[in-house]
Amino acid sequence: MLGGAVLVAAAIAFGVQSVVRTAPGAEDFEGAGTGSVTVEITPGASAGEIAETLKHAGVVASTQSFVDEVVRRSKEASLHPGQYRMKRRMAAAAALDLLLTPASRVIRKVTVPEGMRLADVLAALAKGSGLPLSDFTKAVAEPDKLRLPAYAKGQVEGFLFPATYEVEPTATAADLLRKMIVRFRAAARHVDLERLAAERKLTPLQAVTMASIVQAEGGQDADYPKIARVIFNRLDRGAKLEMDSTVNYVLRRHTLKVSMQDTKVASPYNTYAREGLPPGPIGNPGEKALRAVLHPASGDWYWFVTTDPGRRITKFTDKEAEFLKYREELNKNLGTN
Repeated sequence: MLGGAVLVAAAIAFGVQSVVRTAPGAEDFEGAGTGSVTVEITPGASAGEIAETLKHAGVVASTQSFVDEVVRRSKEASLHPGQYRMKRRMAAAAALDLLLTPASRVIRKVTVPEGMRLADVLAALAKGSGLPLSDFTKAVAEPDKLRLPAYAKGQVEGFLFPATYEVEPTATAADLLRKMIVRFRAAARHVDLERLAAERKLTPLQAVTMASIVQAEGGQDADYPKIARVIFNRLDRGAKLEMDSTVNYVLRRHTLKVSMQDTKVASPYNTYAREGLPPGPIGNPGEKALRAVLHPASGDWYWFVTTDPGRRITKFTDKEAEFLKYREELNKNLGTN
């Protein structure tokens, strides 16, 4: 008797759960378990298949004990696919409790920053979701299946709204892209894109294109409406926009050091070489950039220069002499004088 008591005390001290029988042949652990293990429930899995997964991972003592608990509590329809943080050697009831607790579910999230270009968005989605990048490139190649607005004219660039997205275990690449486009549609309704773009004598696609330039060129949120005004002022005069961001888009890079040779690159997106807006967005703008285009600031500015990129200071002017001075200030800060 004394020896048995010592063994039980030792088992408790080391946190070892004992195995009990809840029914003939149905072994079960006692307690809430210890340690940590992640299990994945696949779409369409039955209670028995989930039980097998849990037993294989060392979560429950037997499949029968878990199935019995699910049936007893009528939770067959409450088990959802996904990854869950569980513990080892759990009582079947405790394991079921965790599977029914939202906080135990491992949810993948992908954050897409404002202004990110299509290629970079797809890479971020692939990394964050665990889906192959090739799945996203294939989905983009079939834009008619992504539920784009008609005014997008099949262009995906510009319509993948920047935000944080939860990735469901059953989601496909096309599902994620559609979710981003649905979010864009919501933002477009919120800013009244179609109506206000028409008031500015722009098509919705042109407004999104302009917003993508504003997003790429802007240093601080307060600068966006001013940058939009510069673009409108240049368009009104029939002048070339001469935006470095459009050249960088063609050359697939991000830099403030744009040379004269760079500005000669042959592309309809090169606003140094052609008048007007490019044929489509050069990135995926956020709501603030969209609002800036629809509600530009008032002013005669014709130039702007981000003179201090480190502190995101941008200066605006309608005088060429001041513009040249600002360019010198930028070159000094970049060390390119």
